[in-house]
Amino acid sequence: MPHQTLRVTVASGNLQDAARHVRYAALDRWAADCGLGALATAHHADDQAETLLMRLNRGSGVAGLAGVRGRGIVPGSTRLLLRPLLFWRRAELARVLDHVGVTAAQDPSNADKRFDRVRMRRELAKADWIDPIALAASASHLSDADAALDWAAQREWQECVSAVENSLRYAPCAPRAIRLRVVARIITRLGGIPRGGGVARLVDLLEAGEPGSLAGVVARNAAGTWTFAPEPPRSKPA
Repeated sequence: MPHQTLRVTVASGNLQDAARHVRYAALDRWAADCGLGALATAHHADDQAETLLMRLNRGSGVAGLAGVRGRGIVPGSTRLLLRPLLFWRRAELARVLDHVGVTAAQDPSNADKRFDRVRMRRELAKADWIDPIALAASASHLSDADAALDWAAQREWQECVSAVENSLRYAPCAPRAIRLRVVARIITRLGGIPRGGGVARLVDLLEAGEPGSLAGVVARNAAGTWTFAPEPPRSKPA
């Protein structure tokens, strides 16, 4: 099939995550060179099922369990990203290729048991009672819930967050799921990068009336109002 091969260099460490980032960056540059307004990827229902189950196993929240979205933005870009095949099975797509006489390219990493996704894929193949289409539908419902939480967090931000000098004050009114999103946004606004369960642990401390810090931001609870400010610079030894 007519195509262009984009070669990238992947840093060491979390290989699959690093590869994902450089892959999207390369595709985005290619799309810009071609004058394209959107990219489409071939993620399918089996991919979505694997993603949902892996994230369940890691204790992810609603945003993570929403899996990959049918419509979004290319990471690190403003370009539209479409995934039109999320409700197609891998086997169905293979039959389409067979019908038109196209041989699919095989990624060797798909057989490398070092990767969580490969192990999950093999276990799913044994569990014929699990329906990937139903799991993809659940991920879609969770995506809707994630959008609703974002909408509620925006309302909470507008009504309960205020700027005072170089700090942000938050008088929380909403349930915990909304608080987590607002606090993550506050940390980001103050120059930090909230990661993993750090936001949840910080909210636990604040709800208990204790101070805490995360990603270079210190937080305190004073009579129900949470104040966030950048950590003061550390003095260097003489």
